[in-house]
Amino acid sequence: MPTDPQPPLAGVRVLDVSRVLAGPFCGQVLGDLGAEVIKIERPGQGDETRAWGPPFAGSLSAYYLSCNRNKRAITLDLSQTEGLQLFQELVRRSDVVLENFRAASAERLGLSPEKLLNLNSRLIVCSISGFGRTGPLRDLPGYDFAVQALSGLMSITGPAEGPPCKVGVAMTDVVTGLYAAISILACLHARQRSGHGYAVDLALLDCAVAAQVNVVQAYLTSGSVPPRQGNAHLQIVPYQLFATADGWLVLAVGNDGQWQRFCDVAGQPELASDSRFTTNTLRVENRCVLVPLVEALMRGRTSQAWQDGLLAAGVPHAPVWDYATLLAQPQAAARGLRVTVRDLDGRQVDLAGSPFHLSGSTLPPPAAPPHLGQHTDEVLTQLLGIDSARLAALRNRNVI
Repeated sequence: MPTDPQPPLAGVRVLDVSRVLAGPFCGQVLGDLGAEVIKIERPGQGDETRAWGPPFAGSLSAYYLSCNRNKRAITLDLSQTEGLQLFQELVRRSDVVLENFRAASAERLGLSPEKLLNLNSRLIVCSISGFGRTGPLRDLPGYDFAVQALSGLMSITGPAEGPPCKVGVAMTDVVTGLYAAISILACLHARQRSGHGYAVDLALLDCAVAAQVNVVQAYLTSGSVPPRQGNAHLQIVPYQLFATADGWLVLAVGNDGQWQRFCDVAGQPELASDSRFTTNTLRVENRCVLVPLVEALMRGRTSQAWQDGLLAAGVPHAPVWDYATLLAQPQAAARGLRVTVRDLDGRQVDLAGSPFHLSGSTLPPPAAPPHLGQHTDEVLTQLLGIDSARLAALRNRNVI
């Protein structure tokens, strides 16, 4: 297969003026695919996630490190006329602006999608907010935890007998970042045909609901609010976490053939032929009878004994690993789940690796998340032709 020496998004310039997670995560995805991503932050302050720790690697928090690799970073004070003018000049030379301004702030600064498109008619403006640019909640700030609560996600997460729970990571931010990247890629493709720019309006709430796929669809189909399932599945049985003689094991029986093979491994032919359990529909309907039977079986063997038998029979299952166990596995090394970069001071920093593995294209090597303003002089000189004397003057006036 021929290999393109350039990455897929070579030649695409992204101005990332977003903060915290959803927008920066989107920018990181685009950077991983070869876009030139320029992170723009306020002088002296920067993205607040830089200080969200411990833990820290040098002066950079683990939170900031998680979503800012493969970017250059500059500082610009957009509240100052000179800073805004410099930003506008960068907009004229860019393909994408990624932002999460409050709508009122964007209007006040003259940075609404409409005004940005007036500066560059081929620009793609991706605006991320909690609730979008329409509807009665449009002016409210959006936070992942709050959106998990409002979106129904917490209502379906956690033990059946217990309080609603959030997901262990900021899932609505991450999903929105992915939807943002998909939208931008679609607009870049469409622009080749249309020749004009696009404005993308993404809301954390919308993305959180869309990402609940089969569970929200179950409500729309039945009219019944689905109960929390804990570590079980609403529509597949047995498909949940079980205690073994010495730990925990996920059993993921996804079809009737796998159910038959599980019963063989368990030494329970009568369970396989029981008319109450022969199809998944029947197993779901008789969940309250079946699950206690499987629980008793699972407690009768060690996790390793179950893994050996289930693996040989082709029944999906998994032990529960923490990060230390996961990253010690040969599979983690084979897929590059951990990569090591060097920061500005030459120190080694471990990061979670990009999941992209492409044949026929070259991806950029991972670059360390930048320090605040690390590339300001470089970017403004290269793109805008600003000389050292003017850079010094701008810095003295706290514009950069």
